[in-house]
Amino acid sequence: MKEGCKNSELGIVPDGWMIKKLETILKNYSLGGNYENISVESNSPLIKMGNIGRGKIDLSNIEYLSENIKHSVDDVLKLNDILFNTRNTLDLVGKVAIWKNELPFAIYNSNLLRMYFKEEFIDNNDYVNYQFNSALSLNNLKRYATGTTSVAAIYTKDLLKLRFLVPPLLEQKAIADCLLIWDKAIEMQTQLIVTKEQRQKALMQQLFTGKKRLPGFTENWKEVKLEALFEERNETKVENLPLLSIGQDGVYPQTDSNKRDISNADKSKYKRITPGDIGYNTMRMWQGRSALSSLEGIVSPAYTILTPKNNVNSYYFSLLFKTSKLTNLFWRNSQGLVDDTLNCKYKDFSKIKYSVPTFEEQNAIALILKTAEKEIQLEKQKLAELQEQKKGLMQQLLTGKVRLV
Repeated sequence: MKEGCKNSELGIVPDGWMIKKLETILKNYSLGGNYENISVESNSPLIKMGNIGRGKIDLSNIEYLSENIKHSVDDVLKLNDILFNTRNTLDLVGKVAIWKNELPFAIYNSNLLRMYFKEEFIDNNDYVNYQFNSALSLNNLKRYATGTTSVAAIYTKDLLKLRFLVPPLLEQKAIADCLLIWDKAIEMQTQLIVTKEQRQKALMQQLFTGKKRLPGFTENWKEVKLEALFEERNETKVENLPLLSIGQDGVYPQTDSNKRDISNADKSKYKRITPGDIGYNTMRMWQGRSALSSLEGIVSPAYTILTPKNNVNSYYFSLLFKTSKLTNLFWRNSQGLVDDTLNCKYKDFSKIKYSVPTFEEQNAIALILKTAEKEIQLEKQKLAELQEQKKGLMQQLLTGKVRLV
């Protein structure tokens, strides 16, 4: 055993670190109110279990308290409040996030437990947030979850039994300060990606409508039916090819998918797709569910496969097909009574008319957009590296394997 360390119920830890049950270090705790809510914006944002991410609050889908319902002043969130998600699906229950005044005012509801800690044990809620979201704590929390895959809970009486690593107060601050630096870098990198994606979207809007023309191109765009640009590939009985999936962002091997393989054992009706083809979900083309393939394989019969004719840049059209103008056309030309039954088969797709530039201008536009996309992918790789570095740091710092004090 390394000098200055000891064995504990949570493994080998530094000598100065304590192992305490949560009930020992908690000053008090309380569930939020059992509030009704509406989706229309009001003056009272309601933080619910769906807003609790791993370590931070997610406001992408915020709901609000009805104007005619009074809230308790005790349920108003304060800076650095720790919120524990008591109910969710089995894989999400037990998430913890820290409130950083993301909104000027908000309250929390009854599926969330707010915790305050005794100052002699904890005086840094950022440390608490990181420790709750460490691999060690997440694994231990799973033991207390009860219920089914779709509906699970961690009851307060069980949560209080959780054993928590408590370093000296100065070391808690040093750990939190170090990890906060990585969080700030991750936040800045995330915002950089958002900015670049917004610029790319604006550039696409200008280039795809002809509002912005590239130097050297003056020829008028021609309105053509899409059948003049793409034909349907309907090759089946090629079961020797690998099974592929088509997602929002691309075509990839089914083995790389995080979704369960629900494909038929008999794949004789599965369709061949090759590099340069565009595959789209026949019932979801109006939602932008299409992708350009760089692989050869077979996909579900639920997809329509488009193969480009001469003088057609597939990459250009793979982006164009996701724009709101085109998805609206796909919706208008789909067959069915309601959205859930709409089908845009090739015969419907083929009759749609749209103005397109020459092949040379398609290529020039595609090159500009591909360069912008590569820049975004590079920034996403940097983000993934930062996230992996933080994960490694958490593993080292929150177990005492690396000391900062």
